Amino acid sequence: MRYHRADIVDRALAVLDEYGLESLTMRRLASELGVQPSALYHHVPNKQTLLAAIADEILRRGRRPHRATEWDGRVVELCGQLRDAMLAYRDGAEVVATAHTFGLGRDDTADRLRDALHDGGLPPDLVDLATRTFLHLVFGHATEEQTALQAASAGAIDRDPGGPDDFDRSLELVLDGLRARTHP
Repeated sequence: MRYHRADIVDRALAVLDEYGLESLTMRRLASELGVQPSALYHHVPNKQTLLAAIADEILRRGRRPHRATEWDGRVVELCGQLRDAMLAYRDGAEVVATAHTFGLGRDDTADRLRDALHDGGLPPDLVDLATRTFLHLVFGHATEEQTALQAASAGAIDRDPGGPDDFDRSLELVLDGLRARTHP
């Protein structure tokens, strides 16, 4: 059977979700597809490219329509969408955060956050800092939540990970600080 890049990314995402990031290897993916590992390199030159494509797919699947019109509501929607997309797949937070950190993939979440923050009247230097702050908040929160959920399901910890309420309150805390800076 001849595979296309989308087929490979789709199967890689399934392997990630079933076995986790540490078990997602080119060899395992090739075996899942019934091909030699060298056949994958026609579609993805290396694992980093594969992980970037997986991150893009996680975020694409997590997209939803935006309803908010005010800048701060848009920020909340974008951050919530990013968090939910990453949490939908095992180790999704690690994959997406790593792809972002290395500048891999085609995700435009940072650009859309910048646009929303700019529309809020923040000066350019604060727009860039706030964009990074929100991304760090979302990546960190989602990674901790995902790790705690996996540890709790394995019986390794006995605590409730901070969920959506904790996340929403964290966003509001940062937004309150930004609002105070722009409208003293």
